[in-house]
Amino acid sequence: MNVYHGRPEQMSGRSEREQKVYEFLDLLGIDYERADHEAAATIEACKEIDQALGVSMCKNLFLCNRRKTEYYLLLLPGEKPLRTKELSAQIPTTRLSFASGEDMEEYLHVTPGSATVLALLFDTDQKVKLLVDEELLREDYIGCHPCVNTSSLKIQNEDLFGKILKALNRDFIVVHLSGGEADGEKTKIRGER
Repeated sequence: MNVYHGRPEQMSGRSEREQKVYEFLDLLGIDYERADHEAAATIEACKEIDQALGVSMCKNLFLCNRRKTEYYLLLLPGEKPLRTKELSAQIPTTRLSFASGEDMEEYLHVTPGSATVLALLFDTDQKVKLLVDEELLREDYIGCHPCVNTSSLKIQNEDLFGKILKALNRDFIVVHLSGGEADGEKTKIRGER
């Protein structure tokens, strides 16, 4: 698998969403590495990508409350399991579940398997709240898709949590997910507007 610096030289055949992501990153002067590959809709399918880019791909889960009135995009380390009860207690909200593919397309303009923090670019009404597991904040880089699961990007965390989210006028909620054991640590709000 080849790794490239920046956007593809040839954009024909790329989706409009993917092209808009590259335009947005270029506009902000974001430096990133990219790998193109077969569709990788799960963390398990990303192992080879992790090795090529030298970063662990982030798990992106699109969640909603029971009434489907609140939507969340949760970023967590790829191998960390999610305990929705633990997360619900930290936000706080009613019981969480996975949102539908239709809701994902409506709010983030991506299909299941392509969820990514970069899809917040298309949530102009800011209906989706961003949740970030604190473990990701200790990493130097984050691995994510550019709104399609046939390419993956390696972006510096300081660029994502600084420049990108700031340009999108987005805050995020830091959560502590134990991956098994419940922990009563309080939620912190991060990010500047």
